[in-house]
Amino acid sequence: MEDVVMDEAFWDTMYREKDRKWSGNPNPTLVAEVSGLRPGTALDVGCGEGADAIWLAGRGWRVTGVDVSSVALDRAKQHSTEVEWLHLDLAKEPVPGTYDLVSAQYVHFQPKEDMLELHRRIAEAVAPGGTLLIVGHDPQEAHRHAADKPDIPHDIFFGADTLTSLLAQNEWTIEVAETRTLDRPDHRMYDFVFKASRRSA
Repeated sequence: MEDVVMDEAFWDTMYREKDRKWSGNPNPTLVAEVSGLRPGTALDVGCGEGADAIWLAGRGWRVTGVDVSSVALDRAKQHSTEVEWLHLDLAKEPVPGTYDLVSAQYVHFQPKEDMLELHRRIAEAVAPGGTLLIVGHDPQEAHRHAADKPDIPHDIFFGADTLTSLLAQNEWTIEVAETRTLDRPDHRMYDFVFKASRRSA
């Protein structure tokens, strides 16, 4: 079986399968981890149809939403003009500035090397004193996806320890690095949550 190439065409095709792919609600971990932060500038990586970015903007953040899928961004633009929406592949293109908050919620793609490069880039985009928040599917989720979507390679799954190893320890304070469970009506999800603050110079 050939590996799936999770590129722009892949995500555009996925979004075209439904008129609305996601619920339109912000990710609950984002809400829980960011609600206590002072609003500033924010970058929403892999913003999709825009729910997280719009939620942040509604709470006073100046938000830039970035996604590789033009289909997703076209939908996001219909819901808010307060957010700056950018069509970029941040694994291959520069991050457009530095931010007080960089959030990446469930950004998984192939090849794995590109995903690691994305994490390096977005970590570098966190301003001194700013926060990096990355949430995704823990490796414990791989068994469920193997049954539901057998063509998706298992190495898109990774844990908080992978992210810890990417950061220079003298520059960051790691606040959260753990796996959390989330019970859905039909299954239990396992997410990793990684939150770190960049130390001020």
